[in-house]
Amino acid sequence: MSFGKVMRSLLCLTCVMALSTAARAEEAKAKDIVDTAVAAGQFKTLAAALKAAGLVETLKGAGPFTVFAPTDEAFAKLPAGTVENLLKPENKEKLVAILTYHVVPAKATSKDVAGMSTAKTVNGKELKLKAEDGKVMVDNATVTKADIEASNGVIHVIDTVLMP
Repeated sequence: MSFGKVMRSLLCLTCVMALSTAARAEEAKAKDIVDTAVAAGQFKTLAAALKAAGLVETLKGAGPFTVFAPTDEAFAKLPAGTVENLLKPENKEKLVAILTYHVVPAKATSKDVAGMSTAKTVNGKELKLKAEDGKVMVDNATVTKADIEASNGVIHVIDTVLMP
C-alpha cells in the first residue's frame, strides 16, 4: 500500500471517529436531566429519591434547570439510616424540600456559577456559592464535575448532600 493510500485511510478513520464522537455528544445532550443522571450510573440514590419524592416528571420537564447532583458516595456520607428514613412515604415533604434545594430554576454553567455568590433554589431558599483556588463550593459541598449538559439544563456533580 502506498504512503498516499495509508494517509487517506488514516484521514478517513479520523473523520469517522470525529463524527462518532460528535454524534455521541449530541445524543447525550438530547437526554433530559433525569435520563442523563441515570445513564451516568453514580446517581442511583438520587434517582430513587427523586422517584420517592414524585419529582421525576418535574425534572424531565422543559426547564431550564441547574441541578447540583450528589453522588451515591455523597448520600453514603449521611448518618446511617438517613436515606432509608427519607424515602419513607411519611417523610415525602422533607425529602422534597431537600431535593428541591439542589435545583435552581435556570441554566447556570460553571462560568455563570463562578460569578455568583448565591442562587435561589426551587424550594425558595438560597444556596451560598463560592469560587476560589480553582474549585467551586455550593454551601458545604464541592463541585467535583461541572457542566454535564442535558436537553433541559445542566448538572454539576457535588460530593455532599445539601441540607436546607
